[in-house]
This record gives sequence, structure tokens and C-alpha cells, in this order.
Amino acid sequence: MRVTGPARRGTLERRTAALMAAVVTIAVVVAGLVSVGLVRGAAEGEARKALRSKADLVTAVLEASRPVDITPALRVVRQQDTPVAWQGPGGRLAGDALARTAYTRLPQAQRTASGSHTLRIDGRKVLVEVRPLSTGATVVFAERASLATGQSLRLLNRVLLALVIGLVLAVLASVLFARRLAAPLRSTAAAAHRMASGERAVRVVPGGPTEVAETGESVNALAEALEHSERRQREFLLSVSHELRTPLGAVKGFAEGLQDGVITGDAVPAAGRTIVAESARLERLVADLLDLARLGADDFRFDEVELDLREFVDQAAQVWGERCRREGVLFSVERPSGPVSVRSDPVRLRQVVDGLAENALRVTDAGAPLVLALRTRDGRAVLEVRDGGPGLTDDDMAVAFERSELYQRYRGVRRVGTGLGLALVKALVDGLGGTITVERAVAEGGTCFRVELPSG
Repeated sequence: MRVTGPARRGTLERRTAALMAAVVTIAVVVAGLVSVGLVRGAAEGEARKALRSKADLVTAVLEASRPVDITPALRVVRQQDTPVAWQGPGGRLAGDALARTAYTRLPQAQRTASGSHTLRIDGRKVLVEVRPLSTGATVVFAERASLATGQSLRLLNRVLLALVIGLVLAVLASVLFARRLAAPLRSTAAAAHRMASGERAVRVVPGGPTEVAETGESVNALAEALEHSERRQREFLLSVSHELRTPLGAVKGFAEGLQDGVITGDAVPAAGRTIVAESARLERLVADLLDLARLGADDFRFDEVELDLREFVDQAAQVWGERCRREGVLFSVERPSGPVSVRSDPVRLRQVVDGLAENALRVTDAGAPLVLALRTRDGRAVLEVRDGGPGLTDDDMAVAFERSELYQRYRGVRRVGTGLGLALVKALVDGLGGTITVERAVAEGGTCFRVELPSG
């Protein structure tokens, strides 16, 4: 089944490109706004500096020449489009209208002192320079700030053009970066969709930043795990189908023999016993399959109660002692004299002990020992089933609780069960909050399965 997201959901590439473009645009706008203020301020400052220098130069020339009439000298300044006005010792004010207006707007104290001033005339900013002369005359220079603004606009246009070009290049770079970032993610998503469609040989070539590459590696690991799991499931189903066919074939064969009258007389009871035994085997296999399936369900419950494991072991020992006696196996029990209390599900825990004891008895020959032991260690209750069977190798112990692993290894070599018993035991112990391990039983010579439960 193909799993897809909502059709309206934006792609990572578009979102990343849009976000980076927005950030760059905001940065350019802010830079442009700051540039406007800086350029205008710088232009006005340069205009003020130029006007001051011109005023100082003219004043120095007039002081050096000390002409009787300064009008001809100032006419040169007026020809340079710099409004200038002057007031003679007699108080008569002459010159350009802008400079005269600026002079009259100044306070009396500022008219007689050298200085730089800024006025607003007709709503426009005007730069003013006042220079008194030693002859008693005063020269006033004026210039509209808008002239400096015009110069600043030309410079500002160049700055804004550079910012726009930078914005376009940054947006293009954002799109390219977003595509490069999203490419391995698109490849990973495509691989995931193929996996969802049933392909298991899909692999991703990890690329991009570390986090994106790790996502690809995780998808590869998931694909390998799914492939291994499904292979194990196929092998398990094949083994289960084989195990189902064997008892069904036996039951069917003997039933047909009885029906056709081929089996008669003294052979009938033996045929009946075979049918019963194979039916019991078939029932046990189906029960194990159902329990394993139920353990994976959300509604599977463990009904925990306060439980004295000493009494629990005594009850189990009565059953398994008798079964071992019939098989000629030497059964023994080890338990402390005092109570060992835990909080657990007695039915499921008995299922665990029966499963381990069944597995041990199956591989233990007559005359060999089988031990059911109970003790405490580090505040935990410990249940052990030890046998004198052929034992397990280190490789066997590593996969002892995997479904059908030991069954596949030892089918036809030694007596085996359904291949599900130990897997079921492991799942039950995990559900009870305990742990189960397997090791060699040194004293008995076979295998020791140890279950540890928290003490109550």
C-alpha cells in the first residue's frame, strides 16, 4: 500500500527556498533602509563640509585683501551657484535672497559670531555659514540641503542596485541549496514508498548533511531488518506448515485405515494411541501459535497477585516429578525453607515453568538428572530448570529464544518440539517483568534456563 502525505503540504525544498529567500529579502530591505539614512547623512555632511571650506576660504581672501567694497569678490562666489549675502558696517544687507532670508532668521547673537547653522526655510532644510570680518562686515553663505540629497540619490541608486543584484543571486543560491538539501530526502522518501509497496532490496545512498545522511542510513537499516524479519517469517511458516502436516498426515492415515478396515483386531488400540498422541501434538502446536499471537495483542492481560514461589514450585514438582519418574529421569527440587514472595501471574508463570521443563525432559535421557530450583539473589527471585541433556553450544544459546532456530538446527538429530516453546517462554517472562537467560549446567552436564523475577 502506498502511503502519501496530504496533497497540499509544501515540500521541504520549497519551504527552505522560501524561508532563505525571505531572510535574504528582509536583510536586503533592512540594509537598504539603513543605507538610505547613512547615505543621506553622509551627503549632507559632505555638503556642510564643502560649504564651510568655501566660507573659510572666501573669508581668508577677504581678510587678506581687505577691499573697501567686498561686492566684486563675492560676485565670484555667487557665480558658483552658492547663495551669499553680506551686511556692511552700516547695517545694509545685500546679496542672494536665500542667504539674506537665512541671515534674518538667525538670532542676533549668531549673526555676529562665526558658526555653522541649519534652518528650515519654506519647509526645506538650509545649511548656513556665518563669517564676520574684521572690517565690521558679515558674510553669510547658504545652501539648500536638497542639493546634497540629489547627489546622495545618485549614490543611493548605485547602492540599491548592488543590493538588488545581491538579492537575486542570494535567492538563486537559496533555491540551489534547497534542491541539494532536498534531493537525498526525496531519494529516501522514494525508497520508503517502494518499501511500503513490498520491495525489500531497496537501498539508499546516504548523502547531504549529517542528519539527512543518518536518515538514509536508518532507512537502509530498516530495509535490512524488514528483509531479515520477513525471511524469518517465511521460514517459520514453512516449518509450521511442515509440523502441521506431519500429525495431520498420521491422524488421517490411521483414521483411513480404521475406516477401510485395514487396521483391525489388536492393532486398533495402538492406532488409537497414535491418533491421540498426534492430536495432542497438533493441539500443542496450535496452542503455542495462539499464545504467541495473543502476546502481541494490546488486550493480552497478566493477572498479577501475591504469590509464594515455594508453594508454587512444590505444586509444579508434583506434576513433573511423576512425569520424570515415568521416563526414568532423576528429578529433584531445590528450594529455600522460607517463603519467597513475588507479585506475578501464577497461570502464566506456570506456563513458563512447564515450557522449560517440557523442553528439558524431551532431551534428557533416562538416568540423567532434571532439577527444578528456587532461590533468591540480590533481592530477586530466581527460578532454574537444569537438565543433564546434550546441552547447547554458544551459538545455540545466542538464538535459543528465536522461533524455530533450534528446531531447524536439530530436527532429525535429537528430539525437538514445535520450535515455538522457548520463544513463547521468553515472551511470557518479558510480559511478567522478568528476565530469562541460558547457560551451561555445570553440575548436571546439560543446560540451565534461569528466570529472574522482582521480589514482592
